[in-house]
Amino acid sequence: MHSTVLSFANMHNHGELFANVLRARRDSFIVKRAWDLPETMGMEYDQYDTPASRWVAVHDDTGRVLAGARLTPTTAQCGIYSYMVRDAQRGVLDTIPQDLLYETAPVDPGIWEVTRGFIGHDIPNSIRLRVRLLLTGQIVKAGRELNARKMVALLPANWSRWSKRAKLDISPAGRVMDMGGIEYQAVWFDLADKLH
Repeated sequence: MHSTVLSFANMHNHGELFANVLRARRDSFIVKRAWDLPETMGMEYDQYDTPASRWVAVHDDTGRVLAGARLTPTTAQCGIYSYMVRDAQRGVLDTIPQDLLYETAPVDPGIWEVTRGFIGHDIPNSIRLRVRLLLTGQIVKAGRELNARKMVALLPANWSRWSKRAKLDISPAGRVMDMGGIEYQAVWFDLADKLH
């Protein structure tokens, strides 16, 4: 099992891995959860999949993606869009409640957003925790390499069950909310003690 951080600058070195991340996202969000999201050629994507973002992939030797997440700087701007959490709060998105955060969404080079996180629904329970720990470990490592002090993430509201095992400093950033039949919550990942 491997973890890779993809960007527009390096994805050409990883064959089909980026496309496989988008295929796995489609399977997780559109097929399994029946969310109404854009798709083409068997891949899910949205307006935040830009050169500003990074994608974390947990995958096997064949390139099969087991889990993934997208990281976007809170300073991102592309047309009317910035990053998902901020755009939801500003009312640009109608699928995420505007009151998802307790405070104003930050615009700060030291804060990155984590969204579109998933673990494949067909991942056996025997390795599920290992996959989750590898995914979250790589998110933290990538955040550190991007000089992030904090990350804001939209996670399933059961995050407290596994965050201690992953040795993550996570705290609520907003209320629990129903999104497509699943309870989600905005949270802060504090990376300050994990920086060099």
